[in-house]
Amino acid sequence: MPCPSSRVIALAVVAVAAETSAAQALDKVVLGTDWKAEAEHGGYYEALAAGIYKKHGIDLDLRQGGPQVNQSQLLAAGRIDFSVASNSFIPFNFVKNDIPMVAVAGLFQKDPAVLIAHEGVGNDSLAALKGKPIMIGGDTRVGWWLFLKAKFGFMDSQIRTYDFNMAPFLANKDAVQQGYLTSEPYLIEKAGEMPNVFLIADQGYTSYASILETSQKLVREKPDLVRRFVDASIEGWYDYIYGDSKPANDLIKRDNPEESDDLLTYAIGKMKEYGIVDSGDSEKAGIGAMTDARWKDFFEVMSKEGLYPKDMNYRAAYTLRFVNHRDGMELKK
Repeated sequence: MPCPSSRVIALAVVAVAAETSAAQALDKVVLGTDWKAEAEHGGYYEALAAGIYKKHGIDLDLRQGGPQVNQSQLLAAGRIDFSVASNSFIPFNFVKNDIPMVAVAGLFQKDPAVLIAHEGVGNDSLAALKGKPIMIGGDTRVGWWLFLKAKFGFMDSQIRTYDFNMAPFLANKDAVQQGYLTSEPYLIEKAGEMPNVFLIADQGYTSYASILETSQKLVREKPDLVRRFVDASIEGWYDYIYGDSKPANDLIKRDNPEESDDLLTYAIGKMKEYGIVDSGDSEKAGIGAMTDARWKDFFEVMSKEGLYPKDMNYRAAYTLRFVNHRDGMELKK
């Protein structure tokens, strides 16, 4: 008969073995975000911090992006399993270039892209900005600027260079520039002004944002893993927007010390106020919702602008297989 100490040791060994087995059962997944850690990635950080990914059998390696990081290239090269795409152009660009990637969820119903103007000078609507100088970056010129040209008659002659420096805007009351709903307006307000902010998405711009992309190979060979990853990410976003965001914010500040509690609180408030994460289709089908109609609309506008061949198989850019199931809606408060 074994002595009591031997029995304790044996039980401890069994417990360690069980814990090790459980850890080994988790699927390792690498996610790359589209910029440095910020509130716009809050749902992914929340799902990591709150153990939601682990609950869904996933051991997540969350890698923030930045100016020198091209997550789309890393995804195509198989260096990461999922990437966060900033807009609907990226999935279509994959199709255009015959790269077998696919969008599996649109975590933002609205792209947070904005134009910003000063108050009191007549720049009180997007239509009023037609013909006026506007500071935008190179990516925007081949992005949502094409929508503004198509809908409002904006012209390339209006474009002025935007170098992500707020000083020219603050120094010139007639200046207009691009921005992100959760970023540049905050900095302008901190400088003592209340700017006019025009969310492009509220004018009919149908791009999704914070789009989860993965390979067609992963969807084909491990659909259950893709489903669990999407479900966990959706749950994380519900928790971040409607629950306690502190666990995620702590991780965000660890990865990106430039983020402050004040800025994170501001960003969450704006995402809720403008329905960036949860509005429209997501109110009925759940966060992450996508529809054929929106993808078609976006493609038709951009193909008319000459960005994509009109006969391109745009439907290959996305799948609705993993969304529109109302997952996580019970967490909405």
